[in-house]
Amino acid sequence: MTRIFLAIASVLGGISVILGAFASHALKDRLSEGALAIWETGTKYQMYHALALILIALLISRFPNSTPLTVAGFAFIAGIMIFSGSLYALSLSGIKWLGAITPLGGLAFIIGWICLAIAAWGID
Repeated sequence: MTRIFLAIASVLGGISVILGAFASHALKDRLSEGALAIWETGTKYQMYHALALILIALLISRFPNSTPLTVAGFAFIAGIMIFSGSLYALSLSGIKWLGAITPLGGLAFIIGWICLAIAAWGID
């Protein structure tokens, strides 16, 4: 899981930078300030959780049998896809109901952080 999570984290972190630059250059004149702020929230949370996934990968290399760490990693990946993905889609489309999906990604982030805390409590 270490290599898988590290590779996924690297890709997601890089995509976050690309999407941030894309918004700053290509979208700044095409989207409203509100839509750009929503997009920026997506890129920030994507980067934060890509970095958290790197931490998970490093911890799994030290504690390879930790189920809570593995669950945390998958929860962070799901959170990025759902939370940030729905914000990008909302920004580009303006379809308001996409905002209703975003909290599910937030819930995945919370599950990931709780699993990390559980793993920390149980690690020797």
